[in-house]
Amino acid sequence: MDDTTIGLWGVPLAILAGAIRVSTPFIFVSLGESITERSGRINLGLEGTLVFGAMTAYAVAVMTGSPWLGVLAAMAAGSAFGLLHGFICKFPKVNDIAIGIAMMQFGLGLAFFLGKPFIQPSAPKLPSIALGGWSSLPQVQAALNINVLFVIGAMLSVFLWWAFRNTRMGLILRVVGDSSDAARAMGINPDTVRLLATGIGGSLAAVGGAYLSLYYPGSWNEGISSGQGLMAVALVIFARWNPIGCFLAALLFGGAGALGPALQSVGVTSGYYMFYAAPYVLTLVILVATSSPTRSLAGAPGALSLTK
Repeated sequence: MDDTTIGLWGVPLAILAGAIRVSTPFIFVSLGESITERSGRINLGLEGTLVFGAMTAYAVAVMTGSPWLGVLAAMAAGSAFGLLHGFICKFPKVNDIAIGIAMMQFGLGLAFFLGKPFIQPSAPKLPSIALGGWSSLPQVQAALNINVLFVIGAMLSVFLWWAFRNTRMGLILRVVGDSSDAARAMGINPDTVRLLATGIGGSLAAVGGAYLSLYYPGSWNEGISSGQGLMAVALVIFARWNPIGCFLAALLFGGAGALGPALQSVGVTSGYYMFYAAPYVLTLVILVATSSPTRSLAGAPGALSLTK
């Protein structure tokens, strides 16, 4: 049985399945970046962290036979990248944007260099949860075959939303992100908080990379990311630095990315490939729609500046 046997219902079903699959890296990268930006720092190096995390997870999974050890190794590598980024950015007159771009290129180059021996070997995949057993249609079963990391990402977004508002660490993060002077007056070292926030953000971004290499598409190659680390920065702005908003926006981006394959699945063979550009067009639209020379973005951390 193929997708055309359920007619036009195949389009929303394929978009749902694709949104869940494609959104998972966006979820983790955007949640990590939301933590970093809440502290008043922007990290454009997450594309390199994502790709290096994907390579690290795949290599460790190949060598150990455990995908979860691969995820943990990716988190450690991503944390190291984040801490290095945060350490460099604490020095005076250092530009966050320039360091982020340098770290992105460093991560990409290092991943491509160290990852060459692991392009051919096969790594074990991360497990998934089958929620479509109630249906006899293979399409429904496939659409509701949910990866464990997607579920973890959904729960993490709710937890972070709660933590930002109701915990001491959340309060400290928000104070540092809004005003370095206010943080110092409270006896808080902004550099230390931003260093830790950047490390945690890098760790979560690397989990998104582990998903790419160990589940979907489930292999390691040099073109595995397609700019998802950079698009996640726009996603955080669109979500107004709200973790639940990041999760919902990630689903929107994932659905946009699944539109082309969904149309192809129901027999649209002419022009469907144009829809593969939907996530990138959506990124541009969001950046244009949220930019204004006269007003600040709602929810934006006061200390966050692209010109710092």
